[in-house]
Amino acid sequence: MQLGVDVGGTFTDAVLLDGASVHTAKSPSTPSDQSQGVLAAIEAVLAAAGAEPAQVEHLAHGMTVGTNALLERRGARTLLVTTAGFTDLLEIARQDRPRLYHLCADRPQPLSPPDLRVGVRERIGPDGVLTELTEEEVERVVAEVRDRAPQAVAICLLFAHLDASHERRLAAALRDRLPGLHVSVSSEVLPRFREYERCATTVLDAYLAPLLDSYLGRLRERCAELGLPEPAVMQSSGGLATLAEAGRGGAWSVLSGPAGGAVGAGLLASISGNGDALGFDMGGTSCDVCVIDGGAVGRSSGREFAQRPIQLPMLDVHTVGAGGGSIAWIDPGGALRVGPRSAGAEPGPACYGRGGTQPTVTDANLLLGYLDPAGELAGGVALDEEAARAAVAPLAAELDLQADEAAAGIVAVANAEMVRAMRVVTVERGVDPRRYALLPFGGAGPLHAAAVAAELGIGRILCPRSGGVLSALGLVASDRRRETARSVMLTGGELTAERIAAEVNALVELAGGDSDGATIETVYELRYAGQSFELPVPGPVRPDPVALARDFAAEHERRYGYSEPEAAVELITIRLAVTIQVAPVDDLRATGSEPARTRRPMRFEGEWVEGDVLRGELPAGLTAAGPCALELPETTLLLPPGWRAQVDEAGTVVAEREAR
Repeated sequence: MQLGVDVGGTFTDAVLLDGASVHTAKSPSTPSDQSQGVLAAIEAVLAAAGAEPAQVEHLAHGMTVGTNALLERRGARTLLVTTAGFTDLLEIARQDRPRLYHLCADRPQPLSPPDLRVGVRERIGPDGVLTELTEEEVERVVAEVRDRAPQAVAICLLFAHLDASHERRLAAALRDRLPGLHVSVSSEVLPRFREYERCATTVLDAYLAPLLDSYLGRLRERCAELGLPEPAVMQSSGGLATLAEAGRGGAWSVLSGPAGGAVGAGLLASISGNGDALGFDMGGTSCDVCVIDGGAVGRSSGREFAQRPIQLPMLDVHTVGAGGGSIAWIDPGGALRVGPRSAGAEPGPACYGRGGTQPTVTDANLLLGYLDPAGELAGGVALDEEAARAAVAPLAAELDLQADEAAAGIVAVANAEMVRAMRVVTVERGVDPRRYALLPFGGAGPLHAAAVAAELGIGRILCPRSGGVLSALGLVASDRRRETARSVMLTGGELTAERIAAEVNALVELAGGDSDGATIETVYELRYAGQSFELPVPGPVRPDPVALARDFAAEHERRYGYSEPEAAVELITIRLAVTIQVAPVDDLRATGSEPARTRRPMRFEGEWVEGDVLRGELPAGLTAAGPCALELPETTLLLPPGWRAQVDEAGTVVAEREAR
């Protein structure tokens, strides 16, 4: 049996895979200690399957501990050790601005404040050591660190990506003399050039690692007490790491949760479609979108999160603050807005009956008839229609609207926000969304899928049977993955097959690529001499430099519309990933029987109509037509008039819009 558990902002999802049988469960998340919600979800899914903990062979976990700590600024007290004269590198940062004409926009405060920065009298240049690091200086740095009593230390010295000897000496001294202090070293975290990104990523790693290590330690103990195997942890890159690796590398799992959903969406896009789909994960707090080509989500070598650069490999997922728990409000100009503030898991939307009083997207969906006022959401949450109406009423009065009109406005604004996010990863990158199917998941995604698809001109929806817990299924399907990279800066006579092979071999040894059954992926980042940025080009482990330059020219032509065959090409960075398959998932089957059928009023385009409601597990071959709500075990797929659907052999609801 394979078990996956994903922690969201509102619910914790669990999926137990037993051959072709899928068992699912949801439990409210517990923000104060996520491991409590994890164990509750595990116990619920084991009970649903009639299974014992000892039967579980593999446990994969996706979490939001690092994400929440970064957003809420409650990581470790972190001290930065860097080359003397460069202690303000985090403050200076880059001089670009997200909004060009917003001159007074504040940047987030550095995670290592000015009083927690120590300059080291040493200097390494591109050609070697300029100022030697003395033993006396090492002792002085250790004494300063001890006096300032941080919880974590980040070491980032100039040109350490070329020569890490000074960083290694400082790290060894701190670890030896100050046991229990977490030390992150830039040459271990990110041995790549560009000082600011390397420094910012290393500081972020140190800032999060103690918190993650503490949480994962509690989780390990609780799983052991229950008789479960040690969990593997999802990384932002879409691969699993051991508990020890995840605890040491705080920056690697910042986007752990969205990565699991992206992997699951890629799996279902291949099983129930042609492998090309737009992933649309709408949970209680946020919405994550991604492009899936050939069953795989693209990867990037870094991105910004909460306005902070994370220069590490991660799946290319774009996030906006629009979820089922997103709060509706009116801005100073009188416009209706939704999010990014969320009611979260505690107290949750007003209709959960847990003390929430502000109007949310879930409250609006309930008032429009899309959710059953007499039913329960996954996780045993009973819905209170009167509480939802009371929450929406003040907003409706301020807008001079009826409650259902205000609810329709809330849903329309939320849909517009999600369409905007979808355009970021498609239209703004030259990708035509109309040639993809829309694959919605998360507890709220399928409710909004048809409206989002219609706005983007998409005519096909793939809604997985386990769409409400697809991120947890993606965790089960994920491979173990270890990634590393190194800036090599090779050009001219240095760019030879022998030199590239030597650099790749060193990375393979570092990443453990000699393991049995391991698959090695290599990506080469190249640019023309004089350019400031590189293009990633996949290639073999032992590439021919001429072929590599030719592939780079083709990629440059595709991306920018031109190439320069005579220009010198530089190999800047080599990225390498080692993957080992854990639990292949390719035999999902629909197991439902005839669902319960009822009808209830639903509001579409300003009119109330009677819609069909199908509730329960859906059998293969079942058909339905809008207006209709398909109430699956953990989510609801809403079909407006003009949509028809059929359940395929894997239990996926395949919906298509009728031609107008």
